[in-house]
Amino acid sequence: MHGLHTLIQHFKTYGLKHKQLYAASLMLFFFAIFDGIISFITPLVITQKGISESMMGLIIGTSSIAGILFDLILCRVLKDTRFRLIYFLMFIVCSVYPLILWGANTALLFIIAMVMWGLYYDLLGLASLDFIARSSAKEEYPSSFGVLRVFEDLGYLLAPLISGFLIYEIIDFRPFLAAWIFLSLAFIAFILVLALTRKTNNGYPKDNGSRPSSIFTEIYLWKKIGNFILPVLLVSLLINIVDAFFWTIGPLISENLSFLGDLGGLFMTVYILPPLFVGWFVGGVTAKLGKKKTAFYSLLLGSLILSTFFLFKSPVILLVIAFLFSFCSALALPAISAAYADYVSETPNVEKEINTLQDSFSNLGYVIGPIIAGVLSQNFGHNLTFTFLGIFGVLLSLILLLITPKHINIRIKKPKF
Repeated sequence: MHGLHTLIQHFKTYGLKHKQLYAASLMLFFFAIFDGIISFITPLVITQKGISESMMGLIIGTSSIAGILFDLILCRVLKDTRFRLIYFLMFIVCSVYPLILWGANTALLFIIAMVMWGLYYDLLGLASLDFIARSSAKEEYPSSFGVLRVFEDLGYLLAPLISGFLIYEIIDFRPFLAAWIFLSLAFIAFILVLALTRKTNNGYPKDNGSRPSSIFTEIYLWKKIGNFILPVLLVSLLINIVDAFFWTIGPLISENLSFLGDLGGLFMTVYILPPLFVGWFVGGVTAKLGKKKTAFYSLLLGSLILSTFFLFKSPVILLVIAFLFSFCSALALPAISAAYADYVSETPNVEKEINTLQDSFSNLGYVIGPIIAGVLSQNFGHNLTFTFLGIFGVLLSLILLLITPKHINIRIKKPKF
């Protein structure tokens, strides 16, 4: 569970001892503003160049397809995953990406840009994971990751507002310039991270001698484990489809909220805001309902609210709907993450397989989400697109409530082949 409460608890426990972590958090804060601006303007730039919304969704979906491929490639190519090197490579790719996006005028060039987007996001994940592993004690991992996530969320919260101030009738150089400025600030913070981590272990931990499973073993385990935890995986899929919908269609809606003027980015801001504070009481809800039911009921309620999107034209009401839906979704995410943690603690011998399945369904949501969002938006309009998403969420939540067993016990042993 991430949120401002995580940051406060971490400061109470460790004070200013974790300077490396706070420097990295500052770096990710500025980086998130950079990436948030780019994420906000990407659908607008693509459609501004005359590309249809359905094709735009397909193009954006390729970034996650590229991300999945890079997941498979980078783990084999980068044997020595030092966070200093990986972060540096990330900054190189990030500095080039806006140039390609700015100059692109065909679907192929935009796809190349999306591939770079998928690459630098994968590099970010690898580097952050390695940074925490080398700079924090094992018992501090959850709290340390939480602190990084809070600063990222704050950056993504500000990015749409900044974008809204910089975008007028067309996308010109201003949002791109702002993105490079924040990327430069992130790089300056990265230099500080380098200075503070000079004595941090620079190599991979020694191999414990365990041999990787064969591909046949992995496929067998994915199938068996997937059958056990399919309801939970479907929740991950839905949450990430929803997030992809908002980041694909949300900026287009923001541009239509003329009532808000320079605050057009507020639509995405109210969507991003709830995860920052919902963690203060999600524990109490899950204690009463249980982890899975908290996720199911939260998504059911949120989807019911979202399904009314097409009924209203008032920008204020649309902002309220986006906020209430996001609040419900923010309850579901930590609840379902806690369920995964339970499965891992109960069956640590298949931890890698559980994490792989979770990541795969999350990535799948970001592949199909933009594609479906683009097709629906072009044919039915932005508001009705969110209504269809809400109806789908209601149906899936009801099905999961009916078919999911009260207790999911994973009982499986790794085969010897």
